[in-house]
Amino acid sequence: MWKTTVRRVLVLIPQLVILSLMIFIFATFMPGDALTGQIDPSKVRPERVEELREKWGFYDPWYVKYGRWISNAFKGDFGNSTAYQVPVAMVIGERANNTFWLNLLTLILMYLIGIPLGIVSGRFHDRKADKVITTYTYMMFSIPTVILALLSIYFFGFRLRLFPIGLTVDTGAARGSLDYFTSRLYHMILPALTGAVLYNVWIVQYLRSEIVEYEKSDFVTTARSKGVPGSVIYSRHITRNALIPVASGTGYQIAGLLSGSIFIERVFTYPGMGRLFIDSILKRDYAVVNALVIFFAILIVAGTLLSDIIISAVDPRIRIK
Repeated sequence: MWKTTVRRVLVLIPQLVILSLMIFIFATFMPGDALTGQIDPSKVRPERVEELREKWGFYDPWYVKYGRWISNAFKGDFGNSTAYQVPVAMVIGERANNTFWLNLLTLILMYLIGIPLGIVSGRFHDRKADKVITTYTYMMFSIPTVILALLSIYFFGFRLRLFPIGLTVDTGAARGSLDYFTSRLYHMILPALTGAVLYNVWIVQYLRSEIVEYEKSDFVTTARSKGVPGSVIYSRHITRNALIPVASGTGYQIAGLLSGSIFIERVFTYPGMGRLFIDSILKRDYAVVNALVIFFAILIVAGTLLSDIIISAVDPRIRIK
Protein backbone atom coordinates (compact mmCIF):
# COMPACT_ATOMS: atom_id res chain seq x y z
CA MET A 1 0.00 0.00 0.00
CA TRP A 2 2.77 2.41 0.92
CA LYS A 3 4.63 1.59 -2.29
CA THR A 4 1.52 2.41 -4.32
CA THR A 5 1.07 5.73 -2.50
CA VAL A 6 4.70 6.79 -3.01
CA ARG A 7 4.66 5.72 -6.65
CA ARG A 8 1.55 7.75 -7.41
CA VAL A 9 2.93 10.79 -5.66
CA LEU A 10 6.14 10.56 -7.70
CA VAL A 11 4.14 10.21 -10.92
CA LEU A 12 2.05 13.23 -9.91
CA ILE A 13 5.03 15.61 -9.81
CA PRO A 14 5.86 15.64 -13.57
CA GLN A 15 2.14 15.71 -14.36
CA LEU A 16 1.70 18.83 -12.25
CA VAL A 17 4.71 20.49 -13.88
CA ILE A 18 3.38 19.78 -17.40
CA LEU A 19 -0.11 20.94 -16.41
CA SER A 20 1.15 24.19 -14.91
CA LEU A 21 3.34 24.78 -17.98
CA MET A 22 0.34 24.36 -20.29
CA ILE A 23 -1.69 26.83 -18.23
CA PHE A 24 1.12 29.39 -18.47
CA ILE A 25 1.46 28.97 -22.23
CA PHE A 26 -2.29 29.32 -22.78
CA ALA A 27 -2.34 32.38 -20.53
CA THR A 28 0.39 33.99 -22.61
CA PHE A 29 -1.71 33.85 -25.78
CA MET A 30 -4.88 35.11 -24.13
CA PRO A 31 -5.69 38.78 -24.74
CA GLY A 32 -5.32 41.25 -21.91
CA ASP A 33 -3.70 40.92 -18.51
CA ALA A 34 -4.53 41.45 -14.84
CA LEU A 35 -4.88 45.19 -15.42
CA THR A 36 -7.33 44.83 -18.30
CA GLY A 37 -10.69 46.07 -17.15
CA GLN A 38 -9.35 46.84 -13.66
CA ILE A 39 -8.20 50.40 -14.29
CA ASP A 40 -10.24 53.29 -15.60
CA PRO A 41 -8.15 54.92 -18.37
CA SER A 42 -9.75 58.31 -17.60
CA LYS A 43 -8.42 58.22 -14.01
CA VAL A 44 -5.00 56.63 -14.46
CA ARG A 45 -2.29 57.89 -16.78
CA PRO A 46 -1.15 55.40 -19.47
CA GLU A 47 2.42 55.87 -18.23
CA ARG A 48 1.39 54.64 -14.78
CA VAL A 49 -0.29 51.58 -16.27
CA GLU A 50 2.89 50.76 -18.18
CA GLU A 51 4.92 51.19 -14.99
CA LEU A 52 2.68 48.70 -13.18
CA ARG A 53 2.94 46.20 -16.02
CA GLU A 54 6.72 46.56 -15.99
CA LYS A 55 6.84 46.25 -12.18
CA TRP A 56 4.69 43.10 -12.12
CA GLY A 57 6.69 41.49 -14.92
CA PHE A 58 3.91 41.34 -17.49
CA TYR A 59 6.38 42.03 -20.30
CA ASP A 60 8.78 39.25 -19.32
CA PRO A 61 8.92 36.22 -21.65
CA TRP A 62 6.60 33.39 -20.62
CA TYR A 63 9.48 31.05 -19.75
CA VAL A 64 10.95 33.67 -17.40
CA LYS A 65 7.62 34.15 -15.66
CA TYR A 66 7.09 30.40 -15.48
CA GLY A 67 10.53 29.75 -14.08
CA ARG A 68 10.00 32.43 -11.44
CA TRP A 69 6.62 31.01 -10.49
CA ILE A 70 7.64 27.34 -10.35
CA SER A 71 10.73 28.05 -8.28
CA ASN A 72 8.66 29.97 -5.74
CA ALA A 73 5.92 27.31 -5.80
CA PHE A 74 8.36 24.64 -4.66
CA LYS A 75 9.05 26.88 -1.67
CA GLY A 76 5.35 27.12 -0.87
CA ASP A 77 5.04 30.65 -2.26
CA PHE A 78 2.43 30.88 -5.03
CA GLY A 79 2.80 34.62 -5.37
CA ASN A 80 0.32 37.41 -4.79
CA SER A 81 -3.12 37.74 -6.29
CA THR A 82 -3.28 40.71 -8.63
CA ALA A 83 -7.04 40.96 -8.12
CA TYR A 84 -7.12 40.80 -4.31
CA GLN A 85 -3.62 42.13 -3.53
CA VAL A 86 -2.97 39.41 -0.95
CA PRO A 87 -0.99 36.14 -1.06
CA VAL A 88 -2.58 33.42 -3.18
CA ALA A 89 -2.50 30.94 -0.29
CA MET A 90 -4.64 33.31 1.77
CA VAL A 91 -7.19 33.76 -1.02
CA ILE A 92 -7.52 30.01 -1.61
CA GLY A 93 -7.53 29.17 2.09
CA GLU A 94 -10.58 31.31 2.75
CA ARG A 95 -12.53 29.72 -0.12
CA ALA A 96 -11.30 26.14 0.41
CA ASN A 97 -13.03 25.97 3.78
CA ASN A 98 -16.37 26.94 2.21
CA THR A 99 -15.98 24.45 -0.64
CA PHE A 100 -15.01 21.66 1.74
CA TRP A 101 -18.16 21.94 3.85
CA LEU A 102 -20.41 22.38 0.81
CA ASN A 103 -18.98 19.30 -0.91
CA LEU A 104 -19.13 17.28 2.31
CA LEU A 105 -22.82 18.05 2.73
CA THR A 106 -23.43 17.35 -0.97
CA LEU A 107 -21.69 13.98 -0.68
CA ILE A 108 -23.73 12.99 2.38
CA LEU A 109 -27.00 13.95 0.69
CA MET A 110 -25.96 12.11 -2.48
CA TYR A 111 -25.62 8.83 -0.64
CA LEU A 112 -28.68 9.40 1.56
CA ILE A 113 -30.79 9.91 -1.58
CA GLY A 114 -29.01 7.67 -4.07
CA ILE A 115 -28.64 4.44 -2.08
CA PRO A 116 -32.35 4.03 -1.15
CA LEU A 117 -33.40 4.90 -4.71
CA GLY A 118 -30.90 2.44 -6.17
CA ILE A 119 -32.02 -0.36 -3.84
CA VAL A 120 -35.71 0.21 -4.61
CA SER A 121 -35.03 0.46 -8.34
CA GLY A 122 -32.97 -2.74 -8.36
CA ARG A 123 -35.24 -4.81 -6.15
CA PHE A 124 -38.41 -3.82 -8.02
CA HIS A 125 -36.87 -3.57 -11.49
CA ASP A 126 -39.23 -3.31 -14.45
CA ARG A 127 -42.05 -2.31 -12.10
CA LYS A 128 -43.71 1.03 -11.58
CA ALA A 129 -41.30 2.22 -8.86
CA ASP A 130 -38.31 1.32 -11.03
CA LYS A 131 -39.76 3.15 -14.03
CA VAL A 132 -40.33 6.30 -11.97
CA ILE A 133 -36.77 6.23 -10.59
CA THR A 134 -35.30 5.48 -14.03
CA THR A 135 -37.19 8.44 -15.49
CA TYR A 136 -35.72 10.62 -12.75
CA THR A 137 -32.18 9.48 -13.57
CA TYR A 138 -32.67 10.17 -17.27
CA MET A 139 -33.95 13.66 -16.48
CA MET A 140 -30.98 14.41 -14.25
CA PHE A 141 -28.62 13.14 -16.95
CA SER A 142 -30.08 15.48 -19.54
CA ILE A 143 -30.63 18.69 -17.55
CA PRO A 144 -27.64 21.06 -17.34
CA THR A 145 -26.33 21.98 -13.89
CA VAL A 146 -26.90 25.68 -14.48
CA ILE A 147 -30.55 25.17 -15.46
CA LEU A 148 -31.42 23.08 -12.41
CA ALA A 149 -29.58 25.51 -10.13
CA LEU A 150 -31.53 28.45 -11.55
CA LEU A 151 -34.82 26.56 -11.16
CA SER A 152 -33.93 25.75 -7.54
CA ILE A 153 -33.20 29.39 -6.82
CA TYR A 154 -36.41 30.53 -8.47
CA PHE A 155 -38.79 28.09 -6.80
CA PHE A 156 -37.19 27.48 -3.39
CA GLY A 157 -35.50 30.84 -2.99
CA PHE A 158 -37.76 33.48 -4.56
CA ARG A 159 -41.20 31.89 -4.82
CA LEU A 160 -41.39 29.71 -1.70
CA ARG A 161 -38.66 31.55 0.25
CA LEU A 162 -37.61 28.33 1.99
CA PHE A 163 -33.86 28.90 1.67
CA PRO A 164 -31.59 31.96 1.54
CA ILE A 165 -29.80 32.94 -1.66
CA GLY A 166 -26.11 33.80 -1.66
CA LEU A 167 -23.54 34.24 1.12
CA THR A 168 -22.58 31.50 3.58
CA VAL A 169 -24.01 32.82 6.86
CA ASP A 170 -26.32 35.53 8.16
CA THR A 171 -24.53 38.81 8.82
CA GLY A 172 -25.72 39.03 12.42
CA ALA A 173 -24.52 35.57 13.51
CA ALA A 174 -21.54 35.56 15.88
CA ARG A 175 -18.70 33.27 14.79
CA GLY A 176 -18.47 30.13 16.89
CA SER A 177 -22.02 30.31 18.23
CA LEU A 178 -24.83 27.82 17.64
CA ASP A 179 -26.67 30.42 15.54
CA TYR A 180 -23.59 30.76 13.34
CA PHE A 181 -23.41 26.99 12.77
CA THR A 182 -27.12 26.59 12.02
CA SER A 183 -27.12 29.64 9.74
CA ARG A 184 -24.11 28.32 7.83
CA LEU A 185 -25.77 24.92 7.42
CA TYR A 186 -29.03 26.57 6.35
CA HIS A 187 -27.25 28.53 3.61
CA MET A 188 -25.61 25.36 2.27
CA ILE A 189 -28.73 23.18 2.06
CA LEU A 190 -30.12 24.44 -1.26
CA PRO A 191 -26.86 24.34 -3.30
CA ALA A 192 -25.86 21.03 -1.68
CA LEU A 193 -29.28 19.49 -2.34
CA THR A 194 -29.20 20.69 -5.94
CA GLY A 195 -25.80 19.09 -6.46
CA ALA A 196 -26.86 15.88 -4.71
CA VAL A 197 -29.96 15.50 -6.87
CA LEU A 198 -27.84 15.96 -9.99
CA TYR A 199 -24.81 13.86 -9.12
CA ASN A 200 -26.39 10.87 -7.34
CA VAL A 201 -27.51 9.41 -10.69
CA TRP A 202 -24.43 7.21 -10.98
CA ILE A 203 -25.15 5.76 -7.51
CA VAL A 204 -28.74 4.89 -8.44
CA GLN A 205 -27.91 3.31 -11.79
CA TYR A 206 -24.79 1.51 -10.60
CA LEU A 207 -26.58 0.07 -7.58
CA ARG A 208 -29.60 -0.94 -9.65
CA SER A 209 -27.50 -2.77 -12.24
CA GLU A 210 -25.49 -4.56 -9.53
CA ILE A 211 -28.61 -5.72 -7.70
CA VAL A 212 -30.21 -6.99 -10.91
CA GLU A 213 -27.00 -8.82 -11.77
CA TYR A 214 -26.60 -10.41 -8.33
CA GLU A 215 -30.20 -11.66 -8.40
CA LYS A 216 -29.13 -14.04 -11.17
CA SER A 217 -25.96 -15.26 -9.38
CA ASP A 218 -25.48 -18.83 -8.22
CA PHE A 219 -25.16 -18.10 -4.50
CA VAL A 220 -28.51 -16.26 -4.51
CA THR A 221 -30.16 -19.19 -6.31
CA THR A 222 -28.67 -21.54 -3.73
CA ALA A 223 -29.91 -19.42 -0.84
CA ARG A 224 -33.42 -19.38 -2.27
CA SER A 225 -33.41 -23.13 -2.79
CA LYS A 226 -32.57 -23.54 0.91
CA GLY A 227 -35.60 -21.49 1.89
CA VAL A 228 -33.76 -18.33 3.02
CA PRO A 229 -36.28 -15.45 3.31
CA GLY A 230 -36.15 -12.90 0.52
CA SER A 231 -35.48 -10.01 2.91
CA VAL A 232 -32.41 -11.81 4.27
CA ILE A 233 -31.16 -12.58 0.77
CA TYR A 234 -31.41 -8.94 -0.25
CA SER A 235 -29.89 -7.51 2.93
CA ARG A 236 -27.05 -9.99 3.54
CA HIS A 237 -26.18 -11.20 0.07
CA ILE A 238 -27.37 -8.95 -2.75
CA THR A 239 -27.29 -5.43 -1.28
CA ARG A 240 -24.07 -5.93 0.68
CA ASN A 241 -22.18 -7.05 -2.43
CA ALA A 242 -23.83 -4.45 -4.65
CA LEU A 243 -22.66 -1.65 -2.36
CA ILE A 244 -18.96 -2.50 -2.83
CA PRO A 245 -18.48 -0.63 -6.16
CA VAL A 246 -20.59 2.26 -4.84
CA ALA A 247 -18.36 2.56 -1.77
CA SER A 248 -15.21 2.31 -3.88
CA GLY A 249 -16.39 5.23 -6.03
CA THR A 250 -16.41 7.64 -3.09
CA GLY A 251 -12.93 8.96 -3.82
CA TYR A 252 -13.72 9.53 -7.48
CA GLN A 253 -16.93 11.27 -6.50
CA ILE A 254 -15.09 13.63 -4.14
CA ALA A 255 -12.83 14.66 -7.01
CA GLY A 256 -15.77 14.93 -9.39
CA LEU A 257 -17.66 17.22 -7.04
CA LEU A 258 -14.99 19.88 -7.58
CA SER A 259 -15.88 20.28 -11.24
CA GLY A 260 -19.57 20.36 -10.45
CA SER A 261 -19.14 22.83 -7.63
CA ILE A 262 -17.70 25.34 -10.11
CA PHE A 263 -21.15 25.76 -11.67
CA ILE A 264 -23.07 25.37 -8.41
CA GLU A 265 -21.02 28.01 -6.62
CA ARG A 266 -21.17 30.36 -9.58
CA VAL A 267 -24.96 30.25 -9.91
CA PHE A 268 -25.64 30.34 -6.17
CA THR A 269 -22.96 33.07 -5.66
CA TYR A 270 -21.40 30.80 -3.05
CA PRO A 271 -17.88 32.02 -2.16
CA GLY A 272 -15.93 28.82 -2.74
CA MET A 273 -13.02 27.64 -4.86
CA GLY A 274 -15.20 26.96 -7.89
CA ARG A 275 -16.45 30.52 -8.04
CA LEU A 276 -12.94 31.80 -7.29
CA PHE A 277 -11.60 29.80 -10.25
CA ILE A 278 -14.04 31.39 -12.72
CA ASP A 279 -13.57 34.87 -11.27
CA SER A 280 -9.78 34.54 -11.45
CA ILE A 281 -9.95 33.57 -15.13
CA LEU A 282 -12.17 36.54 -15.93
CA LYS A 283 -9.84 38.87 -14.00
CA ARG A 284 -6.70 37.38 -15.60
CA ASP A 285 -5.44 36.51 -12.11
CA TYR A 286 -3.21 33.70 -13.33
CA ALA A 287 -1.37 33.23 -10.05
CA VAL A 288 -4.62 32.07 -8.45
CA VAL A 289 -5.64 30.07 -11.53
CA ASN A 290 -2.38 28.11 -11.58
CA ALA A 291 -2.52 27.41 -7.87
CA LEU A 292 -6.10 26.18 -8.13
CA VAL A 293 -5.31 23.93 -11.10
CA ILE A 294 -2.47 22.34 -9.14
CA PHE A 295 -4.70 21.99 -6.10
CA PHE A 296 -7.49 20.36 -8.11
CA ALA A 297 -5.04 17.93 -9.71
CA ILE A 298 -3.71 16.87 -6.30
CA LEU A 299 -7.26 16.31 -5.05
CA ILE A 300 -8.11 14.16 -8.07
CA VAL A 301 -5.09 11.92 -7.53
CA ALA A 302 -5.86 11.77 -3.80
CA GLY A 303 -9.48 10.87 -4.57
CA THR A 304 -8.38 8.05 -6.87
CA LEU A 305 -6.06 6.68 -4.20
CA LEU A 306 -8.83 6.96 -1.60
CA SER A 307 -11.13 4.88 -3.81
CA ASP A 308 -8.52 2.13 -4.02
CA ILE A 309 -8.10 2.17 -0.25
CA ILE A 310 -11.87 1.98 0.35
CA ILE A 311 -12.42 -0.92 -2.03
CA SER A 312 -9.54 -2.86 -0.46
CA ALA A 313 -11.12 -2.27 2.96
CA VAL A 314 -14.68 -3.28 2.08
CA ASP A 315 -13.69 -6.25 -0.09
CA PRO A 316 -11.08 -8.54 1.54
CA ARG A 317 -10.45 -10.25 -1.81
CA ILE A 318 -8.85 -7.06 -3.17
CA ARG A 319 -5.58 -5.79 -1.80
CA ILE A 320 -3.38 -2.98 -3.12
CA LYS A 321 0.30 -3.88 -2.99
